[in-house]
Amino acid sequence: MQSELVLTALRAALGQRLPCRGGLIFHSDRGSQCASRDCRAALRAAGITGSMSCRANCWDNSMAESFFGTFKTKLVHLEVFVDRGIARTTIAEWIEVFYNRQRLHSTIGYATPVQFEKLYWATLPQKCPA
Repeated sequence: MQSELVLTALRAALGQRLPCRGGLIFHSDRGSQCASRDCRAALRAAGITGSMSCRANCWDNSMAESFFGTFKTKLVHLEVFVDRGIARTTIAEWIEVFYNRQRLHSTIGYATPVQFEKLYWATLPQKCPA
């Protein structure tokens, strides 16, 4: 496992949005790629607080565990990807189009994550610049 995968994902996320200083927490498991010096430095440079789950405690990461359970059950185990390009495109579409914009989530009042986020920012007294 290499930290470059985490750093690439972090750069992609920051390319889409700039977090409020001091208001974003990056929670991960205790994997070496997230604990690496490079990853911690990138988080500090972006003003993001790092947070790691307790050792061998999946409950600390329950949201991620739930997402990946759904992801595997509803997509990965049902598909045979003939190459990485097709896998990358299919997975990105599943997450960005279906999971974030169409699938209703019971824990957020049967809204989509995009709808919930819009409502969240609309109800804050002081909005963070996008």
